[in-house]
Amino acid sequence: MGAITLSTSAPAYAQTRDSNARADSIVLEMAQSYKARDRKRLIAQLPQVRGHVLEPWAAYWDLSARLDEAGPTEIQEFFSRYSGSYQEDRLRAELLLKLGRNRDWATFNREYPLYRMNDDKSVRCYVLLSEHMASGVDNTVLVKENWLSLKDADEGCAAAAEELVKDHPASATPMAWQRARLGMENDRLRVVTQAVGIVSPSSVAKLNAIYLNPGKYLNDKLTAFQPKTRELVSLALIRQAYLDPTEAAVEIDKLRWKTQLTDEERSWVWGVIGKRAAQKLANDAPDYFAHGQVTAMHEDHLAWLVRAALRTGRWPQVLPAIAAMPEMQRNEPTWVYWRARALLQQKGTDGARAHALQLLESIANSRGFYEQLAMEELGQRITVPTKPLPLTAEEREAARLNPGLNRALYAINMGLRAEGVREWNYSTNLHVRGGMDDRGLLAAADMACRYEVWDRCINTSERTKSTVDFEQRFPMPYKAAVIARSAQIGLDPAYVYGLIRQESRFIMDAKSGVGASGLMQVMPATAKWTAKKIGLATFQPHHITDRDTNIAIGTGYLKLVLDSFDGSMPLAAAAYNAGPGRPRSWRGQTGAPLVEAAIWAENVPFNETRDYVKKVLSNTTNYAALITGQPQSLKARLGLVGPKDATTPDTGLDLP
Repeated sequence: MGAITLSTSAPAYAQTRDSNARADSIVLEMAQSYKARDRKRLIAQLPQVRGHVLEPWAAYWDLSARLDEAGPTEIQEFFSRYSGSYQEDRLRAELLLKLGRNRDWATFNREYPLYRMNDDKSVRCYVLLSEHMASGVDNTVLVKENWLSLKDADEGCAAAAEELVKDHPASATPMAWQRARLGMENDRLRVVTQAVGIVSPSSVAKLNAIYLNPGKYLNDKLTAFQPKTRELVSLALIRQAYLDPTEAAVEIDKLRWKTQLTDEERSWVWGVIGKRAAQKLANDAPDYFAHGQVTAMHEDHLAWLVRAALRTGRWPQVLPAIAAMPEMQRNEPTWVYWRARALLQQKGTDGARAHALQLLESIANSRGFYEQLAMEELGQRITVPTKPLPLTAEEREAARLNPGLNRALYAINMGLRAEGVREWNYSTNLHVRGGMDDRGLLAAADMACRYEVWDRCINTSERTKSTVDFEQRFPMPYKAAVIARSAQIGLDPAYVYGLIRQESRFIMDAKSGVGASGLMQVMPATAKWTAKKIGLATFQPHHITDRDTNIAIGTGYLKLVLDSFDGSMPLAAAAYNAGPGRPRSWRGQTGAPLVEAAIWAENVPFNETRDYVKKVLSNTTNYAALITGQPQSLKARLGLVGPKDATTPDTGLDLP
């Protein structure tokens, strides 16, 4: 069977929905049937959507739901019919996982080279397991790279780890215990159980007791401690640190653990204690880290060590911690910037200053938070980059006729956003067949912008390397409404746009997992409260998806939050994301010193909120450059953060 193609005369996004209404409804029904794993219904529905734009999705749902019972011929016919599509590659990934579980290495090794995305870490681990089974090679380092980065328990990497522990225990056993430690410090008992089950099956029964009451487990070991159980003691101390870092610091400092745990184990535990203390914004967090060796700590511990050192002014601790980071982490703009700043603290050292300036120059640009801060450290302001050459007719046409982009837009338009986003990302990925260079990405982003699929417009344009189109990356939909409303209530429109871009990517019907709705992602209770505050007497809950109502309520709430935090954009952004109560506590108690807002933002305990604050402020600076046409300062918007002035009255204490 030949590969399916879409008509070049009528791209999918341009087809009339009325003519396909019945088939569209069946496709939507099939999506629900797939989620319910209703195989009989899928088989019955598939013939009704033959020839539909989204037929590849329908065929994928049908075959994926019954992959375990499908024969090789049917699978290969699917691969042939939908050759080159996202659906072909997605099904091949699922087939590879099945083949890996069944240890069918002959078929696995035949299919794997055809897998284009190659982004599934479990599949990668099955590849490594296959290599090990064939030649006995010790590829622990590569398995570790994939396994330790997974948040949840998986089959492929665990299977590879199990075989390596059997055949190469000296190198693989420490990897499994490290996986268990990470699971325990991140509160993932299933991960711990899986890892310990590989290296010490007899110890699995003790894990629940350690998890529920680590202190009791440690006390029970007073008279029965044996060196072979020291890994479980480490897990107990890690769990104790997760629950109460102060208590864990007292426990690990006892003589029996000093002598019976290795330096590496003790350093790791001190890393967890320091990390948890830092996440609680405790001023003694750097002291906890100082008890261990940074070279034995995990990269997450080192990140929190730097954050805690910055917050408490312990600059001498910053450079050794960053130096101990893995190279990839060390080269992230965050740590390049703070490394440069730490070098600049070394007064009177010309070599250090020259190195610092070199580091800042290596990341300075307008693309992100630390890149912008690096520009300002070098005496530059944030401006709009030169617009790239206009797209040619040929470049636009290539995007217009791309089958994957067409299917993606059609799927998004009919409500299958998750499927459309996955196919769009696949179709624009340079690492798969038909992927795109910078000019192709600009053309695809332009296509998404023209059809007002703003999230794909932004995300696609952000992936260009050597050229930047700010109007694509920072679009301003609904400009008249946003600017008029912002002026009416005294808000900076750049701040409003910076926040909306981060909240919803301008998706009108966006809805979060916790129920926030619309452009400005307002929670139902917040919408009701704010509507009353700003005088929207006729407001009803379903009005929140109306564009103008959502903007009115979202900006109204943002203004109230901003005023309650004395005009601090970083604090208000954190409050908008995490609720106002948390940043009130994060700003410190009376008497605490003022700190740079960049340092304060980097120490926000919640990963999501930390990222959110930095991106909103970076977005805001770029939008201001676009709106005003003038050079901008991110530092001026950040300012300083510290405790509320005791002489000024508290406002906004009833903010939801």
